[in-house]
Amino acid sequence: MPDLYVSWSDYHQKIEQLAAQIYQSGWEFNQIICLARGGLRVGDILSRIYQQPLAILATSSYSGVGKQERGQLTFSHHLTMTSEKLGSRILLVDDLVDSGVTLQETIPWLKQNSESPIEDIRTAVLWYKACSVAAPDYYVDYLPDNPWIHQPFEHYETMNPAELVKKGSGAVGY
Repeated sequence: MPDLYVSWSDYHQKIEQLAAQIYQSGWEFNQIICLARGGLRVGDILSRIYQQPLAILATSSYSGVGKQERGQLTFSHHLTMTSEKLGSRILLVDDLVDSGVTLQETIPWLKQNSESPIEDIRTAVLWYKACSVAAPDYYVDYLPDNPWIHQPFEHYETMNPAELVKKGSGAVGY
């Protein structure tokens, strides 16, 4: 499996491309739900661009060395949001669709756990891998060779606060 390395600049450019693609589709939504952790940055930026409320659903399926081993999908017990009710037209965002299991299982989870009616859910990701069992509604790059994607923030997975202090990134006096 090849590797794809993404810089911060490329990462932000892809989020902007995704925002433009959704806009050009003409579809209107009143809620963004991001899947944490990978979809947090994507959801945050789209929420700012579209000025729509953001909700967060924490999911986890990767473990092992470098978080590259796919395991059982786990959902948080609750959706985190600041609005009273969930919107009825939902844009569900994540950074990528790999196996597709997370997107495939999140939509029924949302419908079963929402206290308000959901009219429509569409999905949006930056990268859509060919090996996925679920096709997102919106995506920036289709990846036929299913590379492992090295995102610009992944180096934080192996970092700890003591290393930051040694590196000179320690706290500045207040």
